[in-house]
Amino acid sequence: MSPFTRLPDLALRTYGGAVVAASDESFAEREALIRPGRPEFRPHTFGPKGQVYDGWETRRRRDPGHDWAIVRLGLPGIVRGVVVDTAWFKGNHPPYASVEACAAEGHPAVDELTGWVEIVPKSPLTGDAVHEFPVADPRRFTHVRLNVFPDGGVARLRVHGEVVPDRAFLYGLTVDLAALENGGRVIACSDEFYSPPGNVIAPGLSRHQAEGWETARRRDGGNDWLIVALAGPGTVAVAELDTAHLIYNAPGAASLRGIDARGVALDDAGAWFPLLPRTRLQPDTRHRFRLDDERTVTHVRLDIYPDGGLARLRLLGALTRPRRR
Repeated sequence: MSPFTRLPDLALRTYGGAVVAASDESFAEREALIRPGRPEFRPHTFGPKGQVYDGWETRRRRDPGHDWAIVRLGLPGIVRGVVVDTAWFKGNHPPYASVEACAAEGHPAVDELTGWVEIVPKSPLTGDAVHEFPVADPRRFTHVRLNVFPDGGVARLRVHGEVVPDRAFLYGLTVDLAALENGGRVIACSDEFYSPPGNVIAPGLSRHQAEGWETARRRDGGNDWLIVALAGPGTVAVAELDTAHLIYNAPGAASLRGIDARGVALDDAGAWFPLLPRTRLQPDTRHRFRLDDERTVTHVRLDIYPDGGLARLRLLGALTRPRRR
């Protein structure tokens, strides 16, 4: 597995992605391309159009050309790698695929998208396989276009990268400084046995236990933790710790500390200061706390005691405007 696959999937439907257009979807709908989770398959499940597939499948082309699908990224950013998954498509997969990308302002219609550039050249595909393609282009993109040559089925398209929000839009507003969609990142954690810590800053509410962060059971007397790099330097006014769907595995308590890491190292223990003292948590509950600390922070550390899980961490506050020269 390529390192870039640990980065967020910028196209994921649950992150706001959408398949806004496709040349054809005769056999299976385009929306399946960006569904969360692994593709599923049940043999001998036939509908009016043939075998039912959990993916996007076009008709057999009898004319020149190729099929394509355009995805609006839920989280615009720098694409570091693309995954084209042909799971369960064995005799009906495309032999080749390429990926293009573009950047657009506002909310354009499909026919208004311009400036497409190739980020994955035309590359061979095999059936029922995961194909990983690293991307070197450092530009920020808002849309990608998957081209398949000449036709066939693709189960999933994953577009992994770094979120790059419109920072100018965020200044002067109360926003979630930890949110993935605003540029927050989980940069370290003690344990991710059951689910990755990045889930706690994902958009929306968790739908079930696996969409949060959950650690293994600790037997050493310590506690679990994670560190979030905020969208930028700012002040945090409200902390929200949500243990939704964590009923018998929620932490018993939690605390928050902050640091302004501009000029100091994260491993400087003396530079961290308390934001929320160790506080009891309840299972399956949305906890909200006002924080009376106006110091600027760039990173926040969440400690949970002794272990367990958290569905979401929200840190509401305001970005500090950069000083003018």
